[in-house]
Amino acid sequence: MEYRQHNQPGCGGCLLLLVVLALVTGGAPALLNLLGFIFYSGLAGILLLVGAFWAFTYYVRRRVSTYEATQSESHNRFVILLVNILVKIAQADGHFTRPELNAILNFFQYQLRYNQDQMYWVKQLVKEARENTTDLRQLLEEFRTGFAYEPRLILLELIYQIIYTKQPPPQNELLLAREIAGLLQISVYDQRTIEAKYMYRQRQEAATSGQVEEQYYAVLGLEKGAEFAEIKKAYRKLSMQYHPDKVGHLGEEFKKIAEEKMKEINVAYGYFEKKFAGR
Repeated sequence: MEYRQHNQPGCGGCLLLLVVLALVTGGAPALLNLLGFIFYSGLAGILLLVGAFWAFTYYVRRRVSTYEATQSESHNRFVILLVNILVKIAQADGHFTRPELNAILNFFQYQLRYNQDQMYWVKQLVKEARENTTDLRQLLEEFRTGFAYEPRLILLELIYQIIYTKQPPPQNELLLAREIAGLLQISVYDQRTIEAKYMYRQRQEAATSGQVEEQYYAVLGLEKGAEFAEIKKAYRKLSMQYHPDKVGHLGEEFKKIAEEKMKEINVAYGYFEKKFAGR
């Protein structure tokens, strides 16, 4: 026999019992008093809920406004455009699902380590972005003309991070990321470097030593077997592009993204430096 858990009883029977009791003890006037009490108590409860909701909304908006006021215009503009672009990517198939919303929120909370006030802000931005009728191309054009090459690289890095939170990454979103790189006027070399890094990172846990070396080549944007002169040239170029000082005006969280990228570049270069030094 299938077991079914019993739910807690409702209060409908209790209410009926109160009505009968009021009629028996006090007649119609007592019943009217009881119904009036129930009505006004319910109305007061509704008003309290509405008031609590309004107070919380006011509190959130005030915290959001205070946080925005403490940040630079470049930082706020960068994040607003970033959120709008991520939402448009999620809406590319005509839907914006709960998992896609969670992926964006989790990215800010866990990857960028946003605190409660920052998350209130991001949630508000996501809500506004979902209602924004500006198309993706316009947003990317605004981003391209408003920011230098290095912040555009950071944007593409973040887009790939979001895409690779889904396993396997959707092919249509990978194709869209490549199109976005073109619209941002990011070189094919740099786009392939970023994509290859995330592709190899996905396989990292089960990687052999040969695959790890292949990943290091990918981090530097090189094909396997490149000579040390090419490795050194690629390292110098990437070190200049991802220097944290070049994106410091965007805020500490994006400076940290650049610092993490620099760590990866340094690890890859250090591996090849040791390898070729032994020859």
